[in-house]
Amino acid sequence: MRKHLLVVAMVSALLGPVTTAPAGAATQASAFRPGSNPILFVHGYSSNGSYWNTMADRFRADGWPSTHLRQWSYDWRQSNATTARGVAAEVDRLLAETGAARVDIVTHSMGGLSSRHYTKALGGSGKTDAWVSLGGPNHGTDAADACYDTSCTEMRIGSAFLTALNSGDETPEGTRHGTWWSPCDTFINPDSTVALTGAANTRTACLGHSALGSDPVVYGQVRDFVNG
Repeated sequence: MRKHLLVVAMVSALLGPVTTAPAGAATQASAFRPGSNPILFVHGYSSNGSYWNTMADRFRADGWPSTHLRQWSYDWRQSNATTARGVAAEVDRLLAETGAARVDIVTHSMGGLSSRHYTKALGGSGKTDAWVSLGGPNHGTDAADACYDTSCTEMRIGSAFLTALNSGDETPEGTRHGTWWSPCDTFINPDSTVALTGAANTRTACLGHSALGSDPVVYGQVRDFVNG
């Protein structure tokens, strides 16, 4: 017995202390891969970049560097066509800073309109791998009848801006399109306005309009989509 204890002591001295992980503990693998793109987040009407705090934190926890996560703020009152030019400049800036070839664009509500104008009309499809719309009024919403900012009137059903945006192919080749819509979203009416022909269209649980960006299930689906 004394001889056995001596051998154990010698092995411990050579290997150093051994740490045992708690039962059930696991190491979380990073979802960020060499092929993962930087992400530009585009908020919606009457909002700012802080809307994305929860989702951006989740991306960081899954391995995305902070340099690859841009929570952009812009003047939401201006025309979505004007904002689209800002999207173009922000994409170019993000590509230059990260050295990436393409970005992913994740949007909430009205943010989907300016960014889709960018990919469809301003040559952005060649620089955008995945485009995500959370509760986007892609074909208009009757909630926009109650506001009068230029950007808001462009969200009205049948507006000239939306008619042009949705003419021809709604999801041109070169960019993967995904939309998420909630049956309990009272700002987006009708519910069918969100879905786009040619996109991966996903119905969520009963979530409010603002909750789409912070729901953990939606986050996991968005992460897997942009990383696809």
